[in-house]
Amino acid sequence: ARGYRTVVFDKNEWLGGKAAVLEAEGFRFDMGPTILTKPKVLERIFREAGRELSDYLDLRRLDPQWRCFYEDGSSLDLREDKSAMRAVLEARRPGAGAGYDRFMDIAERMHEITERYFFWKPIGGVWDAILGAEGNKMATLAELMDVRLGRSTAALIRQHIPDEQAAQMFDHYCQYVGSAPDLSPAVLCSIASIQAHEGVWYPIGGTGAVPAALRKLAEEFGVEFRPATDVRRITVDGGRVTGIELNDGERVPLEAVVSNCDAVRTHTELVGGEAEQRFMRRRRFEPACSGVVLYLGLKEKYEHLQHHNFVFSRDPHEEFEAIYRKGEPAADPTVYVCCPSETEPEVAPTGGEALYLLVHTPYMRPHHDWKKMLPDYRQVILDKLKRCAGMADLEERIVFEQSLTPQDIHDRYRVLDGAIYGTASHGTWAGATKPSNRSPDVEGLYLAGGAANPGPGMPMVMMSGWIAADTLDRDRSKAARAA
Repeated sequence: ARGYRTVVFDKNEWLGGKAAVLEAEGFRFDMGPTILTKPKVLERIFREAGRELSDYLDLRRLDPQWRCFYEDGSSLDLREDKSAMRAVLEARRPGAGAGYDRFMDIAERMHEITERYFFWKPIGGVWDAILGAEGNKMATLAELMDVRLGRSTAALIRQHIPDEQAAQMFDHYCQYVGSAPDLSPAVLCSIASIQAHEGVWYPIGGTGAVPAALRKLAEEFGVEFRPATDVRRITVDGGRVTGIELNDGERVPLEAVVSNCDAVRTHTELVGGEAEQRFMRRRRFEPACSGVVLYLGLKEKYEHLQHHNFVFSRDPHEEFEAIYRKGEPAADPTVYVCCPSETEPEVAPTGGEALYLLVHTPYMRPHHDWKKMLPDYRQVILDKLKRCAGMADLEERIVFEQSLTPQDIHDRYRVLDGAIYGTASHGTWAGATKPSNRSPDVEGLYLAGGAANPGPGMPMVMMSGWIAADTLDRDRSKAARAA
């Protein structure tokens, strides 16, 4: 929309990366992300192109945002409306409503600060936010301390939410970024404010409708798409991008490259040389978690389930210790359950369900062989749902089944050791920050996707694309003025 000739290369035959679609035997599944938040990101992208999002996507707001099930058979709904959520928590435990109010006040302040200093900018860390801010730098640093630097998500939640089941529900915001709540910075609590103010949404057609809408928009501006085209390397001369080389040997000269391949693999496999060495010395990159996904076509849906559901582990500390510290699948995992027929019946034959199950697992370790591990872990997952979520006859209802393992995710999307969410957000001081969208190592190279600023999750990934494009445009304009 800003006048650049743009070509998109993708190794896969489809476009949209993890937002892929599986269709089989009358069922349609979103294969990757299923929760859409912060629709203002999409609205901004379309508005800046002179279009209205509503002409391209039909978004439906969901409330309750999700339903939670626990080992003791109880359940709890996450409500969008803060007064309604407060009343539910107060009814469960007198005094809990006031704690929730305090927590949400802090979350809203964090959201305000992240919007001002971290979103829509090509930052690579807290120091970049300080240097890039206008006015008094010390005042900026003082304000940034309001995001509770040095504190973990889990600690902040439990300071104000004494109900352990409710705390487990709020902990799960960290799973948007594939990280442990007790290792991740408190600023991730800002997601609670984002969801309360901007909602949880479902695009009719599934999340796969989002890349389809973006492609339609791009083609109206003459963007060329080349799917099923594998990139071997990004070519660099004298510290500046010159183009790309494809697997078949074709060289494509380019004035700039935006890579939404994993940021680490971009440098280690596509760039190499001194730029790779500088990038890898800058910080330690730990992969975020991976996962097992089961796509189950059911002949009969479960009426008591919401569109989004979480069936929580009996002990979150035990669960996160296994996944994030020991590097092993949790014996009793949390299971995310998506039932899209609640909102769009067309995803399944009449009366059926396109059930999507996700369990977070460690990123791949050398001794993990998921071909051997999957059958037993599949049964762990199904037994958990039968025991805790009122799905005792689940296996009798299955008429179609397919799965993704960490190895599949690693191969299909070329992520870091099977990580779904790029690099982990661990570290209570700077864990939430990701590599900058402007490469400091190669002129003309820009980074987007879940492993670049501002991080993983569907709206953040799209925001990273906007930041990379805007930064490229600003750099080009600055260079033109200097010339």
